[in-house]
Amino acid sequence: MKTVTSKDGTAIAYDQAGNGPPLVLVDGALNSRAFGLNGPLAAVLADRFTVITYDRRGRGSSGDILPYAVQREIEDLAAIIDAAGGQACVYGISSGAGLALETACAVPAKVAKLALYEPPFVVDNSRPPVPADAVQQVTGLLARGRRGAAVKLFLREDAQVPAMGVALMPLMPAWGKLKALVHTLPYDLTIMAGGQQGRPLPPGRWAALTAPTLVMAGGKSPAWLQNAAQALAHALPGASHRTLPARPTSSKQNPSPRSWPTSSPAPPATSPPTPAIPRNDR
Repeated sequence: MKTVTSKDGTAIAYDQAGNGPPLVLVDGALNSRAFGLNGPLAAVLADRFTVITYDRRGRGSSGDILPYAVQREIEDLAAIIDAAGGQACVYGISSGAGLALETACAVPAKVAKLALYEPPFVVDNSRPPVPADAVQQVTGLLARGRRGAAVKLFLREDAQVPAMGVALMPLMPAWGKLKALVHTLPYDLTIMAGGQQGRPLPPGRWAALTAPTLVMAGGKSPAWLQNAAQALAHALPGASHRTLPARPTSSKQNPSPRSWPTSSPAPPATSPPTPAIPRNDR
């Protein structure tokens, strides 16, 4: 484990493995460097990239300074990229995709290429919107010490986990780890604020984006996630979109981009679902 100091003095912990162009993996809600989807993905990609996984602030071995602001997390990711040499490819999953996108717009010179998997925008009526006061609801439960209830609220209202799955979650081995990270749920909800109320994405919001960008969703994921990925790809300057056949939602499995090339174009749609980080000339 290594650490880097963010702009506000917070220590951010990270791991680095492999050889090749630097690639930073950004976790979504209730995930950390040691628990979640990006750790196994890093192992798959380490023969092609120098892969960096890190604990977002408030998680794992990273510190935190309140009050929270999305800008602080942008500065954290920028500090990680600086530690990797000043520029990197960035991959984000779920709300981590939202953070990766905001960072790519805020510090465009630091993000060479961008890959986003199932950013959880709600852009239509294919599912109920996330409550506009979701941050306040979760914060209120946390203030009363109801960490388990906060996890269940998020799974039910945001992630759209079926009621039976939510009811059984406390019996699962991961339950304790989810509760250990639940105090950071307001961070993810704040990152996605304004984009989960069932309205079209605002035109021009990400006009500052310059990195070649690939937006992905799994072919077996719920319609709302697939619709969000398509809508975001259309909203981003020059972005491309890909649906990965037979891939479930990000809450179950990461895409397996082992063959992400560093200089060759993405494989055709009939190829196995191994998305490519887009080329600079795309």
